Amino acid sequence: MNIEDAFALSASGMDAQKTRLHVISSNLANVESTRTAEGGPYRRKDVIFTSKPLKSSFGEALSSLGNAGYQGVEVTEIMEDQRPFKQILDPQHPDADANGYVLYPNVNPIEEIVNMISALRSYEANVTAFNATKNMALKTLEIGR
Repeated sequence: MNIEDAFALSASGMDAQKTRLHVISSNLANVESTRTAEGGPYRRKDVIFTSKPLKSSFGEALSSLGNAGYQGVEVTEIMEDQRPFKQILDPQHPDADANGYVLYPNVNPIEEIVNMISALRSYEANVTAFNATKNMALKTLEIGR
């Protein structure tokens, strides 16, 4: 593995976790949103990750034929959670139906906070790996002096 691949692996992980954190923040911000532009309450979103091979040039792509190569990560989809909405009896609410029930988003704040902690830890791990790679590169340059 060359140094550029090591940096690219960490960077792909940080980018994917950053996107995941944005989606989680959106879910938490809309935990009480009963009305959206599409109609109905906000629907929770989740991020789908897929591994991707690291090939920064044509020569590297040719040299990696026959082996899997190094795998980074990318966000391939932001999908909507299909779990049912929460129904709460509140006849005074402007979005209440004829029976007085209001549909609230299918967002569980505790689940989102746990996901946020997981995403933060993954991001921090990628930062640590990036910094370790950077320190190794600097030490290699010092050896040449």
